[in-house]
Amino acid sequence: MTIKQFKDYSIPLLKRTSPSALLDVEVLLQFYTGLSKTQLLLRQSEELTAAHKEALMQAVEKRLQGLPVAYIINKKEFFSYDFYVNQDVLIPKPDTELLVEKAIDYIIQKRELYPSRLFSVCDMCTGSGCIGLSVIKALYENYKIGEGELPLFLLADISEKALAIAKKNAELLLPPSVLGQVRFVQTNLFEQIPSSFDFILTNPPYIPSAMVDQLLKDGRSEPRLALDGDFTADGEKSSLKDGLGIIRTLLPEAKEHLNPGGIMIMETGEYNALEAEKLARELDFKTELYRDYENQLRGFVCN
Repeated sequence: MTIKQFKDYSIPLLKRTSPSALLDVEVLLQFYTGLSKTQLLLRQSEELTAAHKEALMQAVEKRLQGLPVAYIINKKEFFSYDFYVNQDVLIPKPDTELLVEKAIDYIIQKRELYPSRLFSVCDMCTGSGCIGLSVIKALYENYKIGEGELPLFLLADISEKALAIAKKNAELLLPPSVLGQVRFVQTNLFEQIPSSFDFILTNPPYIPSAMVDQLLKDGRSEPRLALDGDFTADGEKSSLKDGLGIIRTLLPEAKEHLNPGGIMIMETGEYNALEAEKLARELDFKTELYRDYENQLRGFVCN
């Protein structure tokens, strides 16, 4: 089977279940053959090896069952960095890059105001580590902030398996000297964290349970723990069913763990961002909503 024959076979097949069949096939081909997009175009008549064909056919079958390409190849680009992902963590979404951009901007601004201060950052509900690790990597590589001046980062999650992925990504993305600036804590929100921070970044579970049920029907296999926001402080199901159960616990805890003058940036859903912001204002946070790439409410900054 040639590269072209594989594309001609797999793209129509995947169109039955995937809205991005062409892109899916191109990503799978690049991953399993090691060829670039341009090389694949120039070498369409080239025969696939038996090993490549077998791996690609298995990948197509998994995609037909709903498994996202990122889980099939264990890789997802986020903020121009390649993150390792599996079914223990959410697949990083492009809109979350906005949170990273805002965090970097605020950290740079604070550094200009207090150049001798060593700041601290908590990435709460870190999952794959994509938020915190993208921020520290960008500060080091793009803004040339040296190891001794970088903020101290704490990446926290309730899931031991998710933290293992975050640690793996830290080792993959950061040089050893920068890796020393990052700590990991398994905790139910701030339960096991005594310290306070200058910045709290968080993309907590915020989807109502009923919506999670619908989302997971397509076989995407993302962890419910990282999606379902309908839980109370004691781990029971919230009676409100609005996806804000965890946020109702997180906000007051975050306020207690935010240093004077500190900033928190939270992502939430377009369907409950206004209510989440209202909860923050009720705690005397000053808030500012922001929108995503589709102009939908995506989160807010508060201090």
